[in-house]
Amino acid sequence: MKFVDLTELASRNLREALLRNTLTTLGIAVGVASLVAMLSLGVGLQELLSGRLQRTGLFDTVVVTSRRSFGDYGRPRKAEAAPEPIRPLDEAARKEIAGLANVLEVYPEIRFPAELQYQDAPRMMTVAGLPESARQREVFDGIKGAFFTAANADETILQIEFARDLEEEPLSLLGKELVLRYAERQPLASPTRAGAAPPDAEGAANWGFSVVPREVRLRIVGIVETEPGSGFGGFGRSRVFIPLQLAQKLSSVQFGDLRQAMRTSATPEYLNLSVRVNSAGKVPAVQESIKKLGFQTYSLHDVAKSLRLAFAVLDSFLGAFGSLALAVASMGIVNTLVMAILERRREIGILKALGAADRDVKQLFFAEAGVMGLLGGVLGVGMGWAIGRIINFGINIYLKRQELPPQTIWSVPWWLVVSAIGFALLVSLVAGLYPASRAAKLDPVQALRYE
Repeated sequence: MKFVDLTELASRNLREALLRNTLTTLGIAVGVASLVAMLSLGVGLQELLSGRLQRTGLFDTVVVTSRRSFGDYGRPRKAEAAPEPIRPLDEAARKEIAGLANVLEVYPEIRFPAELQYQDAPRMMTVAGLPESARQREVFDGIKGAFFTAANADETILQIEFARDLEEEPLSLLGKELVLRYAERQPLASPTRAGAAPPDAEGAANWGFSVVPREVRLRIVGIVETEPGSGFGGFGRSRVFIPLQLAQKLSSVQFGDLRQAMRTSATPEYLNLSVRVNSAGKVPAVQESIKKLGFQTYSLHDVAKSLRLAFAVLDSFLGAFGSLALAVASMGIVNTLVMAILERRREIGILKALGAADRDVKQLFFAEAGVMGLLGGVLGVGMGWAIGRIINFGINIYLKRQELPPQTIWSVPWWLVVSAIGFALLVSLVAGLYPASRAAKLDPVQALRYE
């Protein structure tokens, strides 16, 4: 049977029992709509959570530390084992790591204790340096005020709890100044000491450091709700933030300077470095490259894999639950086509008497099932999209009443549209197997005698 004839017969048969076929198609559409609505919710939640987590800078960040640790000091070594050379995590290492593929930036994590004085009231606090790229993080979406105007500006951003300690109305602090008192680190020279390291570029070998009290006036430019930490390997929490370049220029005594003072290296070393990668998926490759350079690394990549696994399980559960309605709708296709066989036995007998093969009869019923499945799939995708929009609209109304920002918790990607329509078509064709086989087995003589 030609394709044109097959299409014409299938269309005519569907139009003859319009109400019954329409209801069957609507049953398929409802099944597809439930499937799309369920999966779009899972996909939307995954995209929302993944986007928010990526904007925190945690999942695309690698923390790099030296292989040297406090445990290395005073640890007895075996006489036969030669000590492995340990690369210093210095400025040269930072530049080498920054030149690796897929690395966006490399910056040290700077946190140091300081005394902040506002209206003659001193407070001890941990101060942290923020890189310029931190303005892209989610925590600054709702900032009161603004981000730093320059990479080395004498400005500060306060966490709102600390701001409330200073003033009952935190926003009144914007534009005001506070005094930051800190301990500046100045290296000591000891060129006459036996075995001393050679002088550095400034003529001083690193035989310790002296502490000089300093102070700087900072203008308060912003207030944030939560802590925009510069990494996840830092010491303690910080509630006062300054530009990273300013923090480097201050040369303040940091938490890890005791370890640096116990060395005789003339090159200053970083306690750790934060490496931003252009994609969370490239983090393992960047970690391997850094390890080959002789450093230790840490990232939250394994946590990200666990999250993806959890969402995969959630999507599978939602997809299975949504497919139940489609499975019920497939029973409607079987019922519709079986009824069509009883009503069209004489027609089938005439087709066979005119030379139609069993394959032609099967194709006819497959075409009718396929058309219902295709139309139901397309209609169901539209219904599922509309259901998702309505649910998202209602949730945003609730979030607005709770004074929370609106969110998009549903998403219908192109692969979900294609998969839903293809799945509906496949289920319809499978449902048409039994009716098509039954119609093809009809005896043409008995079919022509059927009244």
